[in-house]
Amino acid sequence: MEEHKNPLQRVIKKLANKYRLVIMNDETFEEVSSFRLSRLNVYILLSTVMVIVVSFITSAIVFTPLKEYIPGYESSSNRRELINLRIKTDSMEMAVKAHDLYVANLENIINNGEPIVKIDTPMIDGDNVHQFDSIDLKKISPVELKLRESVENESSFMLNLDLAKDQIGKKFSSIAEFHFFQPVKGFITSQFSPREEHYGVDIVAPENEAIKATLDGVVVLSSWTTETGYVIAVQHSNNLISLYKHNSVLLKKEGAYVKAGDVIAVIGNSGEQTSGAHLHFELWYKGVPLNPQDYILFN
Repeated sequence: MEEHKNPLQRVIKKLANKYRLVIMNDETFEEVSSFRLSRLNVYILLSTVMVIVVSFITSAIVFTPLKEYIPGYESSSNRRELINLRIKTDSMEMAVKAHDLYVANLENIINNGEPIVKIDTPMIDGDNVHQFDSIDLKKISPVELKLRESVENESSFMLNLDLAKDQIGKKFSSIAEFHFFQPVKGFITSQFSPREEHYGVDIVAPENEAIKATLDGVVVLSSWTTETGYVIAVQHSNNLISLYKHNSVLLKKEGAYVKAGDVIAVIGNSGEQTSGAHLHFELWYKGVPLNPQDYILFN
């Protein structure tokens, strides 16, 4: 009957057969402990132990500095050092080329010769030669047109400053009925003072406070300047412009249409002309600076 079983059944039976493992004292032959095991239990136990050991060794190599001791493995510090050395080598190579060119030009000038590199000659960068077009004042690229427009918009509100000094700070009835939205709620630390060339008010508010457009309009400037940091300007109707300076983030681009109360920036401390997080807010009407406190309540 046993011989008529297929091989798979015989293997399963052998694996399932129980064996007793007895541990005895060698001198007294006293039984200390015994275990009832099968071949299947032993295979499972050994496989589990091997998986645990392999997982532990792999984790130790991957997540610890032990991997740096493996032959042929390159550490991250070595890679960074190689990158820095490559950068320094390139810089030194460029400096040597510039120095050699300078010395060669100097020798030619001393010998009443002409410089090797002229203004109208191609610029040499290694093995590559770059030929630039001659300057044509009649040809203006779209990028240059956009830059000119940005500069003109940035300074347009100052055009009538010298011509209308008697109107600075004056309250105009033509815009008095406008409903100005509060750009930010806070405390005014610096008042409107044209004599000190301070054509707006400084408002201190909590960090990361949202700055809102005071009226409907179009963003005509959204840029960075060294003095005032991130600046955004909005052109409103009736030749009125509002400016928001020293922001940390600008949320609207030039040409974007905004409504009163729309978030356009985040209060910040950018630029050289600042000593803390605040908003410098200005209003300009037909090129004349206005006192924002005549039209808006800030606290």
